[in-house]
Amino acid sequence: MKKLKADIVIAGGGLAGLTLACLLANQGLETICIDRDDPHKQAADTFDGRTTAISYGSSQILTRTGVWQQVKPHGCPIKHIDILDGASDILLDFKAEDQPFGWIVENHFLRRALFTRAEASKGLTWLTNEEVKDINLEKDAATIKTNAHHIEGALLVGADGRQSFVRQAAGIRSRFKDYKQRAIVCVVEHEKPHNNIAVEHFRVEGPFAILPCPNGPKGENRSGIVWSVPTSSTSPKNWSEDAFNMALQARFPARYGAVKRGGPIWEFPLTMNHAEKYTNEKNLALIADAAHGIHPLAGQGLNIGLRDVDALSRLLTGSDDIKIILAEYQRMRRPDNTGMVAAMDILNGLFATDFMPTALSRKIGLHAVNKLALAKEFFTRKAMGV
Repeated sequence: MKKLKADIVIAGGGLAGLTLACLLANQGLETICIDRDDPHKQAADTFDGRTTAISYGSSQILTRTGVWQQVKPHGCPIKHIDILDGASDILLDFKAEDQPFGWIVENHFLRRALFTRAEASKGLTWLTNEEVKDINLEKDAATIKTNAHHIEGALLVGADGRQSFVRQAAGIRSRFKDYKQRAIVCVVEHEKPHNNIAVEHFRVEGPFAILPCPNGPKGENRSGIVWSVPTSSTSPKNWSEDAFNMALQARFPARYGAVKRGGPIWEFPLTMNHAEKYTNEKNLALIADAAHGIHPLAGQGLNIGLRDVDALSRLLTGSDDIKIILAEYQRMRRPDNTGMVAAMDILNGLFATDFMPTALSRKIGLHAVNKLALAKEFFTRKAMGV
């Protein structure tokens, strides 16, 4: 078993973990990133059909990483957001002024750009097809064993997802909630252009999001969908193509014209988890889904994970005292994430009911926000991640 040593060891080579790895390498820190998956498989179009909403704030972080220049041409800017409630007309509409709210990017484009950057980054050792088997956090330095290496680092960063092995091995508890929903994800084609509009339609069975995508290779008008359905019902993934397309048509606003499925369908369970703390105070930090996983209804999951990345990377260049860094990281990130976890949980519950008093109060509240300039500015800035 080979021995390796670094300043920072990151367990998890997903979008957040590899972004942090590239950032830290840019900053001159010797970094090891452990990824259990094969990058060639992950780079394929068939690996992950999801799209990601990259907020304006997140684009600035990816610019620091050195990948946004490659990713941006594959993204579609969001210039307008419509929020609908049930069968009603638009209740909230947000229009971007100088900058887009963000961009919709297909995950494989972002992943490929990060892979290219990781391979070119001096000071970054990227271990792929390796899995963390054991960690020891008893001493000041963290020690990590994989199937091929024995690694030591001043700081271990857990970026290994909602079922984080690192979090569990460190004994950090996490609050978990099963929404009893699944997300149906695919790209669809529609007769008329989307005009850079994103739609979040809150329905009793779960939210239905329409996300503008760049045109297809033959000029097809395309959008991504995130369709939340109860796990107790038959999955739309198993429906006939005609039935699936009819359901899409019923859920899309008329302005899109005829709608049909434009690619494979993926399905993901919807849950919430939130770690009771993000550090062990001496040699461990949790980021992104390892620290907090939220409902995707506002498309903010990766964005708040990238804010973790940004905060931790800046703190690591500002001080050599890991304990001080970890205390400050906890102080900076947990309030922001706690608010977002709670907001997504409350919103999902609030809109998942047609109980008349609740529905009426909800509608009055949304109309009020739409009329108040300061309230709309607040939500606009939140959507942009600034």
